[in-house]
Amino acid sequence: MEKDHLIKELTLLERRIKLFLNEHQSVQEQLRILKVENNNLKTTLKSKEQQIVDFQNQNKISTIVGNISSRGDDGIELKQYINDYIKEIDKCIAHLSE
Repeated sequence: MEKDHLIKELTLLERRIKLFLNEHQSVQEQLRILKVENNNLKTTLKSKEQQIVDFQNQNKISTIVGNISSRGDDGIELKQYINDYIKEIDKCIAHLSE
């Protein structure tokens, strides 16, 4: 009788350990997936922050160009030069983001 009881207890314990190991493996896989997702989100965030900085710089340059354009003919040449410069910078940024 005692032996049967011990066998049942051991069987039950073995089943619980298997369930625990399966659950542990599942949680480990979820953790791995979340770490990958977290890294991807960090990369996206850095990219978006850089885009914001680029847009802020472009806005500053546009403001300077707008102020220069009100000064006359010399301002027109300078405005064209700066616009060309901005286009080149945009091309470089696009090339770097590939």
